[in-house]
Amino acid sequence: MSVIVDAGGLSCPQPVLMTIDKIKEMQKGEIIIKVDTDTSKENVSRAAQSQGWDVADIQEHETGYTLTIKKE
Repeated sequence: MSVIVDAGGLSCPQPVLMTIDKIKEMQKGEIIIKVDTDTSKENVSRAAQSQGWDVADIQEHETGYTLTIKKE
């Protein structure tokens, strides 16, 4: 089951904080994060990896990026 964190329109550190909160809540599984800047994409990716999650996929869109992070 995937959970979506919609951080579009928010500037850092909000997308990172939202992602970390969801990681702590879930412990494992799949989280899809929507962001709209390169900076947010990079920061969220680093934050997820620092928590032991894998960045499984990054999709680029006209309005930003969709990151999929996973942890078994």
